[in-house]
Order: sequence, then C-alpha cells, then structure tokens
Amino acid sequence: MRCSICPRRCGAERTEAEGHGFCRMPAAPVVARAALHPWEEPVLCGSGGAGTVFFSGCNLGCVYCQNHVISAENYGKIITVERLREIFGELIRQGAQTVELVTATHFVPFILPALERPLPVPLVYNCGGYESVETLRALEGKVQVYLPDLKYADGALAAKLSRAGDYFPVAAAAIEEMFRQTGPCVVEDGILKRGVLIRHLVLPGQPENTRRCLDWIAERFPHGEVLVSLMSQYTPQSGAEGALRRHVTAAEYRAAAAYMENCGITNGFVQERTSAREEYTPTFDLTGV
Repeated sequence: MRCSICPRRCGAERTEAEGHGFCRMPAAPVVARAALHPWEEPVLCGSGGAGTVFFSGCNLGCVYCQNHVISAENYGKIITVERLREIFGELIRQGAQTVELVTATHFVPFILPALERPLPVPLVYNCGGYESVETLRALEGKVQVYLPDLKYADGALAAKLSRAGDYFPVAAAAIEEMFRQTGPCVVEDGILKRGVLIRHLVLPGQPENTRRCLDWIAERFPHGEVLVSLMSQYTPQSGAEGALRRHVTAAEYRAAAAYMENCGITNGFVQERTSAREEYTPTFDLTGV
C-alpha cells in the first residue's frame, strides 16, 4: 500500500513484512509490550492499572522521546490481528479497567478488525496528537476515550523538536474531531468512560509554549468538557542540547500549574516531579506479546 494514514502522507510502500517511510513500520501491527501500567492518570488506571499495548514506530520525531527504543529503533514483534484481540482479552482478565493503544496511528487500518466487537471496558487511543482527521473518522464508535498530546502551539519549536512544523493546526483539528466523536467527558466509578483527556508535557525553558497550549484548550472547550493532564516528566535524553539537557524546575512546573488554574482548567491532573525518572518508563521486552 502507498501510505497516507498520518498527516505526513509520505506515500511509502508498506507491506506486511517490510516498512518504509517516516514511521519505518510494516503494514502489520508491531508491538513491543502489552501489560498493566499503573502510572497513567487515575481515571484510566482505576484499581488495576491501564491495559497498555505499546506499538512500535511513530509519525513524530521528538528528540526527547523516552520510548525511543520502540519509536525510533524499530524494536518490536509483528503480530496478527487475531493475536491483538487475544491480548486485549488477556489484559482485561488481568484486571485492566481500560485497554489503551499507545502510538497506534500508523497501524489503524490494520487493527480495525480487532475492534469490530466492542470491549467490556473503554478503549483508549493514546497518541501524539499529530493525527489525520480522516483516519480518526475510521475509529468513530470504536474508541471511547481519546488521549492525545498537545505538545506545541509554536510551529518553529515543533519543527525543531519533532520534525512537524504544522503540528499545532493539525493537532487542533484532530482534537476537535476527537471531541466531536466522544462529546464531553463522562466519569463513572472513578473511570473515564467516554471523552477526551489532553496531555501537555511541560518542556524546560519553554513557558510561552505551555501558556499558548493551555490558552487554546481553555478557549476552545467550556470548563469540564475535556480533561487536561499537565505533565512534569520530561527526562533529558542522550545528545540533548540547551535547556533540554535538564529537567523541568520546580518553579517552572509550579508556574505552569498556576497558569492552568488561572485559565479556568481546575479539573486537570498534575504530576509529582518525581515522575521525571527513568524507572517510570516501561521496559520494552515483548512482555505480553
């Protein structure tokens, strides 16, 4: 196939066994880990943890990616659609109160058959926000919870750090489509049953980018219609330059959290700064695959 799944529309030829193009992935799903993850937002974890399925490859090129082993180094195992459906069931039997697809964008047409029958728990679509509206529409009715990032409002910063200068308009349109599909958030028994939860990672030395992202969310969505997770877990990666060589300071994160509250976003999630530690990154060793 000539790929046009994500906003890059790179036209790469992808077969079931070989991958090309920006994501470097074949057409068949490649998975690096499937396990309960206790460190997601409480409305996704519940008491048992989120049942996360980590897909390999990515349509972004974030220089600070904590999951670079799978996002950029192609680690993972090709599985069948039938095996993917089995994994969903195994996670639920282990106690997962949600099933979360992590960075599945470039496999959407090939995982749709695994989603034909509804799951007994909410299906969460965890992505970088850089999504094609057309691809998202293929997921309508199958995804109950969207978990997008809103990384940047600054195009130059997005180009420099994630190789996506058009990130903000693309992500804004994608998040609006996600909200159109799910409507306002519905939380029952402490679990997000339907809705959009937007994540924003505070980057060291980039307070204006954070403020602009929060401004857009506050202006676009009335209070309480979406949830927001303000993340402090930026972890410096090898080769980082400038401010990216350090963690977010306590003052930077306090300022971001205060700004979020001043925007009227009072139902958001904040993190302890101890979240910015490598031990919170899952081990990618084909567990559960």
